[in-house]
Amino acid sequence: MDVIHGLLLLLGVFLVSRLFKKRHLGSLPPGPKGLPLVGSVFDIPLTHQWLTFAEWSKKWGDIMSVKILDESFVILNSANHAIDILDKKSAIYSSRGRVPVAGDMIGWSEAMILQPYGHRMREIRKLFGQVMGNPKRVERFQHLVEEETQQFLAHLSDRADSLPLEIKKLAGTIIVMIAYGYKSSGDDDLIIKTVDKSMEDFGVIFAPGAFMADAFPFLRHVPSWFPGAGWKRAAMKYRETFLAMVELPYKWVREQMAAGTAHPSFASALLEGNEDAEREYLIKMTAASLYAGESLRLTLSITNFFLTMTCFPDVQMKAQAEIDAVIGQDRLPSIADKDRLPYLHAIMLEILRWMPVAPMGFPHQLIEDDIHEGYFLPKGTLVLVNIWKILHDPALYSDPMTFNPARFLTTPDKEAERDPRDFAFGFGRRKCPGIFFAEASIFAAIAETLAVYNISKATDANGNIIEPRVEPSGTVISHPAPFRCKITVRSQKAHALLDGVHNGGPESQ
Repeated sequence: MDVIHGLLLLLGVFLVSRLFKKRHLGSLPPGPKGLPLVGSVFDIPLTHQWLTFAEWSKKWGDIMSVKILDESFVILNSANHAIDILDKKSAIYSSRGRVPVAGDMIGWSEAMILQPYGHRMREIRKLFGQVMGNPKRVERFQHLVEEETQQFLAHLSDRADSLPLEIKKLAGTIIVMIAYGYKSSGDDDLIIKTVDKSMEDFGVIFAPGAFMADAFPFLRHVPSWFPGAGWKRAAMKYRETFLAMVELPYKWVREQMAAGTAHPSFASALLEGNEDAEREYLIKMTAASLYAGESLRLTLSITNFFLTMTCFPDVQMKAQAEIDAVIGQDRLPSIADKDRLPYLHAIMLEILRWMPVAPMGFPHQLIEDDIHEGYFLPKGTLVLVNIWKILHDPALYSDPMTFNPARFLTTPDKEAERDPRDFAFGFGRRKCPGIFFAEASIFAAIAETLAVYNISKATDANGNIIEPRVEPSGTVISHPAPFRCKITVRSQKAHALLDGVHNGGPESQ
């Protein structure tokens, strides 16, 4: 009997301690209740989730939670919560959740974007830092960025109808040159086509609902020959392309280094000296991560630049007036002129703010239990930041729906508004390590384009103006809606500069 009493006493102590612990720790932040088993899976739209979360924040607050199947998500709708959680407690909020198909089966979990927090992720970020961890280190690549941008500008007015393709080629060429020192041999270039195909696949495989196996991982074990398992055969092809993207340019760099003909690049800088197998693997994945992380950002940011200049001619005129006053019309502006061209720099910041490339970023996974403002966030919780809402928060940005670069200029009457780079490139230890390179590349495209071209609305066959749609795609990576614009050379002096580019002259000296 004493044994029974003793066991009952222990059981009572255990239950009381559990109840006390639960009461002490609290619960997840508030949010929609959802349905049994599936949670809020039917409440969240497949596109423009940030608008839904922004609306929900009016009811549930700036920190809220949703349950989707068996996963708990915490949504942060304010800058303060994002900074307090993801920046100040980045040591425990910097991992990634598993993505069974895109991550494990196809291989993107080996790249930095889905790499779990740990030794490998820290080493990859360290390698990034060694080559482009600050503006000074990025300077070694600036002339390459400027040269490729100038080649993009040559005869651009004749290629306005294929602008999206031209911008994509520019971004890809810059990134492959910086990452590997590789110069494209033309439209049929195998390496360029391979990396472009891998990035096209990236947009497909990360689309919401792309694979049922991401929600039900047991489906991974279904044989590829089984009826309805076509997705598994497709995943195998995606993996082949991913591995080719990693291996082909890396092998080329190694061959060039062995022959003593390698151009300066991210990969060649890291490969100097003897490398053990683990470090070589990390360098290979870091170079691939650079391409994956920056090619889409450059493509979309430069596309957004052309869209905004088409829509806002007054902004364009102010920028060109600044270029003419500071640089003149006898040379192209360079990245080194950025500090002398504050309005152009402000245009770049406003493009990052107004139409963010990744409106919800990628989820951070909590690696241990945490308490934040009385809410209990258990280990494994996935944390998303509504970057779009932060960048359109009227408490941070006046009249936030309006495109207004002047908001980032300090005047005697007001201070500049919050720098959007604090939010647009992510948070904590998952913040984009290529931020300084991205900034230099986007600025080069803006400054050099506006120095020589006017961008305006296109017209149809009857001379009617075609109004561009300012409507992002609403997907994880947000693309602007297709639009047309007219691109014309500004002046005879601009013609001369472009002729110098075409003929290989010293156009920007």
